[in-house]
Amino acid sequence: MECAWKGRATRCLGPPRRRCGGCGAVSYCSASHQISHWSEHKEECERLKQHMKEIDMLNEFPFTFSLEATIKVCEKWETRCSLLRKWGTHQLGMWSHECHCGTSFGSFDCSSIINNWDLPDILCPCNEPVSPPSRHLSSWREYYEWRSIPLDSPVALLLHWPLTIYHASKTGLGSRIAEIGQKLHIHYLGPEKELLQLAVFAELHALFPGFNVHVELVGPAVPQRRDGERITLCRYARCLGTDCICKSIQDGDWGRQTSKSTTLVLNLRNGFYHDRYGDIVKDSFPHLIIAPNAGIAAYPSWSPTIELIKEISVPAVFTDYCEEACNLGASCITSITGSPLSFPIQLNPFRQPMVVEDSALFLPCYSNCFLYGM
Repeated sequence: MECAWKGRATRCLGPPRRRCGGCGAVSYCSASHQISHWSEHKEECERLKQHMKEIDMLNEFPFTFSLEATIKVCEKWETRCSLLRKWGTHQLGMWSHECHCGTSFGSFDCSSIINNWDLPDILCPCNEPVSPPSRHLSSWREYYEWRSIPLDSPVALLLHWPLTIYHASKTGLGSRIAEIGQKLHIHYLGPEKELLQLAVFAELHALFPGFNVHVELVGPAVPQRRDGERITLCRYARCLGTDCICKSIQDGDWGRQTSKSTTLVLNLRNGFYHDRYGDIVKDSFPHLIIAPNAGIAAYPSWSPTIELIKEISVPAVFTDYCEEACNLGASCITSITGSPLSFPIQLNPFRQPMVVEDSALFLPCYSNCFLYGM
């Protein structure tokens, strides 16, 4: 935690041990900083108080490790590193970016595309499912049962990216997804950590059976040298099992070139969406726009993008780490567009099941925690 008034007119006097008596969600280093912040905080205090009442709901997951990954990490009895070590995945492949020890985004290269699960086959979805889901999946428990994964498997920490795309498509498109034919074009804005975990997007094969899924990953974190790169994902990330059927597909089948058999393609685009849209739309007009952990209120660069999305009238779903960030983002959207949200703020059932360490609030924060849209 940091003092809510840190970085303002005066230096902090020490650790932030003084919590707001109203909401209990923010803390201060001194009474003077708490008084100085009140003119701003009073508008959010009641909202945060209500959010604090939802802590149990935010921490509710079906996994055997849920207590360790939520409350114990919040209370610093556990860390992301310690849990990854217990699972034997610390600093391995895609997992190496799930703690502070991980590689920076600037190190992104082709090798991260073909990373494996580094887990036994029983713990990961390394093969085609026996059958498509019989109904819309609405929870981690339903997903794990469908993919025959035991609840002690930590793969949800990585799979929250494709599962959030799946849930956002159901939220943003609804029944219209059946009307778009066999091609599903998604524009995915602001990827960062995902660029180092691209192999998990192969799960979209299973989640959208019968579709040719085309995802444009657009953002300033995409390295300039990778701009325009086209990645074909033809197989699932592999497990550690030596005899698993996932080993029957060769590494070369990840591919860099598209073919008639392609069902899942990722395109990398460097830059802001409003600057690159003209180039992208020549090949891919979106059915849906998704912006994970968007931070709309924190970045002025979102304003022209929001204006563009309004102009092209395409459903757009945004996620963020906590409900308050969504409230601030929704306020920005309504101010720019002059219209209310099309999709109200709601909890994402496929949020990452491990809290963000060192959150600015006492309120638990999760990657892709809440979603809303226009």
